[in-house]
Amino acid sequence: MFIIVSGIIVALIILKGFRVIMQFERGLVFTFGHYSRTLGPGLTWILPGVQTLQKIDMRIETVDIPKQEVITKDNIPVNINAVVYFHVKSPEDAVIEISDYVFAVIQLTQSALKDIVGNNDLDTILSERKRLGDEIKSIVDEATDKWGIDIDSINVQEIELPEDMKRAMAKQAEAERNRRAMVIAASGEVESAKKMLEAATTLAKNPYTMQLKTLQTIKDISATPSQKVVLFPMELANLFKIKK
Repeated sequence: MFIIVSGIIVALIILKGFRVIMQFERGLVFTFGHYSRTLGPGLTWILPGVQTLQKIDMRIETVDIPKQEVITKDNIPVNINAVVYFHVKSPEDAVIEISDYVFAVIQLTQSALKDIVGNNDLDTILSERKRLGDEIKSIVDEATDKWGIDIDSINVQEIELPEDMKRAMAKQAEAERNRRAMVIAASGEVESAKKMLEAATTLAKNPYTMQLKTLQTIKDISATPSQKVVLFPMELANLFKIKK
């Protein structure tokens, strides 16, 4: 009986020691609290009560950096947030060197974001988000390297301006649109005047063309029933010419 019970206990201990590590994971084995080895994906076994297994996800993680208020170089407060893409390149360092690497990445990114935005004026921040993200990435990547973390990219997302700044920019944009509309209208009038001058020059060169144009005008006028048109022959008109 004792042998049977002992066999069942041993079997349970053996079964309890089996672990499955997924393809995208790595398993760190600790023996009595000391790091022993790193295991790859697949079925593995550890000694229960003596060894523990900690799994680390090796896939790219996405972390949102909460929106925060930052003062630009030209003293304009803006609310800005970002997104960080990173992955664990050394699971041993990510577990042993720091307690919570995700929280650490967030804190470092927030600090670097404030520094970079604070050293640039508003126009630069609005027009060069990609460059600012690359600069923040460089700072955070260097700091997290010793933790076994590799920063893939940092994207600056929303940049929220103060309400008075939004109104000022909207007025400026409206003024610019009105200016462009006036320029386009003036250009159209100039082009129209040029065409009219060319038409008048062409008509003046040929009297028959002028007569045809006159007849066309008369036809257009007579299309309205309320209009009456009286025609005089050219010979009759010549009788009234005053001879010098």
